[in-house]
Amino acid sequence: MKIRTRTFTLIVVAGLALLCGAIVSAQAPGRGRGGAAQQVHATLLQVMRGILFPNSNVIFAAQSQDPSSVKKDADGTSSVNPLAGMYGGWQAIENSGLALAESANLLTVPGRVCSNGKPVPVQNADWQQFVRGLRDAGMAAYKAGQSKDMDKIVEAADTVTTACMNCHDVYREKTPAQGGLAARCTK
Repeated sequence: MKIRTRTFTLIVVAGLALLCGAIVSAQAPGRGRGGAAQQVHATLLQVMRGILFPNSNVIFAAQSQDPSSVKKDADGTSSVNPLAGMYGGWQAIENSGLALAESANLLTVPGRVCSNGKPVPVQNADWQQFVRGLRDAGMAAYKAGQSKDMDKIVEAADTVTTACMNCHDVYREKTPAQGGLAARCTK
């Protein structure tokens, strides 16, 4: 009987060890389901135009239009106005703030390139600082949305503008003398 108990105990311990290893592996940074590495599908420009630009515009629009006063569209599921859509009003501000904060993670994934084919400078200290600024700005917008306070929306929009311009001034805005579009993502 003792041999069966000992064998059973070993099987249970081995099973638990395998389960714990699988859980740790699944939660490891930089890994997705099944242990696959993160994949990059969009250029920096596409991430900016697809996520950051429209979500920052929701926050900017709320500066001059109280989200509480926006009349919901009859069919909110097909609304083109985020403030009047199904998840409109203050919730749109919250969602846009979270989208900005979460998109900061996308700006640090190795392998992403700029529209000119140059790698996004994720290793640069200033890039990492600018990404933190974006994340903080997104969270400021989220908290402003939660507060339903127009003054806080104006402050959050200013924080978003500052975060964007800090990075754009260094990595995006290039005059023809500086190399124009071809020089983006460089200092």
